[in-house]
Amino acid sequence: MTPTEPDDAEASREAIVCAVRPHGETAVIVRLLTAQSGLVAAYVAGGRGRQLRPVLIPGNSVAAEWRARSESQLPFARIELAASRAPFLTEPLPAAAIDWATALTAAALPERQPFPALHEALSALLDAVCHAPSARGWLPAMVSYEALLLRDLGYGAPPPFPPRGDFSANLALLDRLGPALARYPLATCRSDVMAARALLRERLGRME
Repeated sequence: MTPTEPDDAEASREAIVCAVRPHGETAVIVRLLTAQSGLVAAYVAGGRGRQLRPVLIPGNSVAAEWRARSESQLPFARIELAASRAPFLTEPLPAAAIDWATALTAAALPERQPFPALHEALSALLDAVCHAPSARGWLPAMVSYEALLLRDLGYGAPPPFPPRGDFSANLALLDRLGPALARYPLATCRSDVMAARALLRERLGRME
């Protein structure tokens, strides 16, 4: 238990689904970002079934209730959909942005350490990706989120941000942040999370 969570054996939180991994025949291990508890991994029975599969999609906002008998036990979670971003996954560029933002979060953040500013920023970024007319509207939010993540994990202050409307300058800053992400928070990651970023960068490059 963290100092900010005196009774984390049973908790109910608003959360963002960041990663889902199959477990057994029908269950999944889900990684959720909450404002109060940070990144939480939990076991969801039936997570691969027809009812929960559309809910447990990275990028979706959910209401999650979990409980564990001890600190060392993976909690069991019950999940209800709060807001679906699945319809935007049919578009290549928004899909790549959502995939990268959630994969980065799941891979980079330590578990059970609250980062409320990152939770708020990720929620705003996902909303921007889904509702901005084009990537020109949400690219500054993506750059800001990456810089904020690096800062909150202790890897330096954010660089000066270019004007929001300057697409080329924001894209150049995105390129500058990539090596720092690979070298620091993702250095020990077992999966190639940066591949999702490479796909996003390729699709953004087509807009130049």
